[in-house]
Amino acid sequence: MAGKQRGKLGKWLDKKGIKQEWLVKETKLARSTVSDICSGRRIPTTPTLKKLMGALRKVDRNAKVDDFFDI
Repeated sequence: MAGKQRGKLGKWLDKKGIKQEWLVKETKLARSTVSDICSGRRIPTTPTLKKLMGALRKVDRNAKVDDFFDI
């Protein structure tokens, strides 16, 4: 993964040893959407954010939106 641009969410996934593919399966979001969000290239819409947080809270039930996004 060297050289890959990572936003807060991507860095968190890396630290936890979680693959983006897991997030794709859990959220049923497009792989490109998850990739863009994990790299910090895209800010998620509200429905996407709800899906992401639902999945992330399976790993860390105390996860908060502002842990991952400056919204």
